[in-house]
Amino acid sequence: MTMKKTSMALVAALSLVTVEADAFPYVVQNGDTLASVAERFYGKIQYERLLVAANDLDAEGGTPIVPGMRLEVPAVGHHRVRAGETWAGLATELLGDARRADKLATANGSHAWIPPEEGAQIVIPFHLRIVVRGSENTPTLAYRFLGNMTKAWELDHYNNFGGRTLQRGDVVLIPLTNLELTPEGRTYAAVAAEAQCSQASGAERTIQRRVQAEIPALIADVRSGRYVDAVRRGNAFLNAGQLPNPTLATVYRQLLEAYVALDALGLAAAACTDWQKHDPEAHLEPVRVSPKIIAACERGAARSAP
Repeated sequence: MTMKKTSMALVAALSLVTVEADAFPYVVQNGDTLASVAERFYGKIQYERLLVAANDLDAEGGTPIVPGMRLEVPAVGHHRVRAGETWAGLATELLGDARRADKLATANGSHAWIPPEEGAQIVIPFHLRIVVRGSENTPTLAYRFLGNMTKAWELDHYNNFGGRTLQRGDVVLIPLTNLELTPEGRTYAAVAAEAQCSQASGAERTIQRRVQAEIPALIADVRSGRYVDAVRRGNAFLNAGQLPNPTLATVYRQLLEAYVALDALGLAAAACTDWQKHDPEAHLEPVRVSPKIIAACERGAARSAP
């Protein structure tokens, strides 16, 4: 069978099954540019900025793409509503915070106070993760990725910043829903979803081994004062897949120190809470750690107290 016939058969077979779209990988080929990849999968060359941000290609002066590089292509996810589910519960499960229920509901043409319809397939926004490195603020990020500077308040609310000024090292989650894929993009997403379903257990073990092997690099980033690199690496680990508790505890402990060094005290408090959650025996020795770290952990404990 020729390559063309094989591709046509694959597309035909995929059209017979329902596969949830989500962010999917793409391996850079000879002649590819970010603009051509964006046009291929979104039909919009200007979406190359999403590929840059999603793959952290603008770090340290910019990183060019080369054949063989693996890119993450942002795409929305989907969920079939089950009986009894609410927008708040879905926001907690799918977006990490019940306060994001209003965004999830409006992304699906509804309101947070109207229960989602059982059996409906809803869109899950893609979380574009931005690590603040310089003069970024919510208005500039809203203009850059949402196309409207006045949506800065949405980013502030979504990330629970409380109106404060962004600081270097802050992580901003930008919920993207306008990510319609071309037919080719949908095919790539479907193939990736099928592969993920069939290889989930093996892939999970591979991810865990890879993260464990790279933990020394995260620790070295923190010890060498490369705190922004540590935040980027640590969050990449957390988003890689299901990790065992000891690994999670190590990652959160390093993020705690990095966030404190970057004066991102809210994130530091959250990291300390997560560290202690995944390591019940975790404790701080005042003689060996900075007062800022202790203060961040006390702040986290106060937040989680009933």
